[in-house]
Amino acid sequence: MTRRIGILTAGGDCPGLNATIRGVAKALYQKMDDVEIIGIVDGYKGLIKGEYHVMKPSDFSGILTQGGTILGTARTPYRNMRVVENDIDKVKLMKENYKKMKLDCVLTLGGNGTHKTAYLLHEEGLHVIGLPKTIDNDIWGTDVTFGFHTAVDIGTEVVDRIHTTANSHKRVMVIEIMGNKAGWLTLYTGIAGGADIILIPEIPYDIDKVIRAVEKRAEQGKGFSIITVAEGAFDIQEAKMKKKERAEKRAKEGITTATSRIAKQIEGKTGFETRIVVPGHIMRGGSPSSYDRVLASQFGVYAASLVNKEIYGVAVGERNNKVVHTPLGEVAGKTKFVPADDQMVETARSLGISFGD
Repeated sequence: MTRRIGILTAGGDCPGLNATIRGVAKALYQKMDDVEIIGIVDGYKGLIKGEYHVMKPSDFSGILTQGGTILGTARTPYRNMRVVENDIDKVKLMKENYKKMKLDCVLTLGGNGTHKTAYLLHEEGLHVIGLPKTIDNDIWGTDVTFGFHTAVDIGTEVVDRIHTTANSHKRVMVIEIMGNKAGWLTLYTGIAGGADIILIPEIPYDIDKVIRAVEKRAEQGKGFSIITVAEGAFDIQEAKMKKKERAEKRAKEGITTATSRIAKQIEGKTGFETRIVVPGHIMRGGSPSSYDRVLASQFGVYAASLVNKEIYGVAVGERNNKVVHTPLGEVAGKTKFVPADDQMVETARSLGISFGD
């Protein structure tokens, strides 16, 4: 009997999605004599609308190095999944379309929200396997996510290039790195790029200490400073506030991002020319690094082995350099934050990097 395996990519795109899709497909074709792979279009949106197509082996050729996702993606917030809007019951439709597609299981490639919806579908009786995608590296149950290392490489190149102009003009350069809740990407990028100050959400900063670190460098004859800031960073006063209160405070001040405020405060109190750099979505685009191509291939092959063994309701991940699986119930809804005493934080401190605390 033909096994029909659905694949979808949900949430934000990142390097390595196509490499993972390819790994799954090639391994399934190797392991099973009679298998059809169903490409579900634009993530959960496609599963809700019933938009899909049967894929051919040739569809997976030449995509190892390709960025983005050949299946398309969309953000379908988990918090709205059980909300019936305009008479559209999204959960009911996903279950019905799963059956119409005659799927034996569906593989969901995505981040935290994607894993929460995957667990929801598992609880509703569907066969689901999650694969961890995000440049934020904040998914519980895995030491690393595919897309993260490529984003670190891109961020590091940005910092490298900023170093030359910062040094030439004797400026303070504040570089905003993606990461609204977790600071892994900012931490690794800052260390790899030789930043002088790293500010992440897990370690609220004192702006006076940030300014003092900049002034100390100037006193030592170093005419420039590089600061990498996670977009979700906040100071010690904001740390006492709820998310909504922080947003209202910033709106009232006319400064919406931490990066903008930090730059304004540094320039205002020191007189040092300060500039902001926001690489933004550049960090999510382009071809995956060799590391992510290997990791994505490992995850894809492992997911195919789970399908072959009919092990469902789990998320793929890597722990201690070994690919493993964890029940979706232990992964969904949990964010992997940077511990304040993490070895990488201690490494940065030992290099003289300030966290403004």
